[in-house]
Amino acid sequence: MKRYYSEDEVLTRLPELDQPLLQSDLTAEIENLRLAESWQRRTGRSSKTLLNSPACGILLIAMKQNTETKEHRVDGRITIHTLVGHVRLKLPGQTVEVPAGHLLMLDRGITHDVQAVDESVFLLTMCWHGGAARSSSTH
Repeated sequence: MKRYYSEDEVLTRLPELDQPLLQSDLTAEIENLRLAESWQRRTGRSSKTLLNSPACGILLIAMKQNTETKEHRVDGRITIHTLVGHVRLKLPGQTVEVPAGHLLMLDRGITHDVQAVDESVFLLTMCWHGGAARSSSTH
């Protein structure tokens, strides 16, 4: 199992993404994700960090239909807001559907897989208690 944003690892700081005011044109960002080299790879995923602060992070993630991220967990609370398509989370003991327009909130440390039922784009928000975020890789 892979763990993301562990409190035991140093946060990769992106100071330009920790400003008092940030804006994103999500339509343009989604288009850029579909043009990215990572979108063409076998994994069929592309992502962009929109916010990177000690208290939280926001990633925009695009996944091709029938692709998935294998079992992993985040050491903070997360939300998944599906903008386009339909994702499915496999949690211990249950499966949760998150179609476009839906928001899922998940407590810290819960293992899960993410599957794209359709070509999908979602916002992943990660929040850390006390603002102590640590990371070695992205979701």
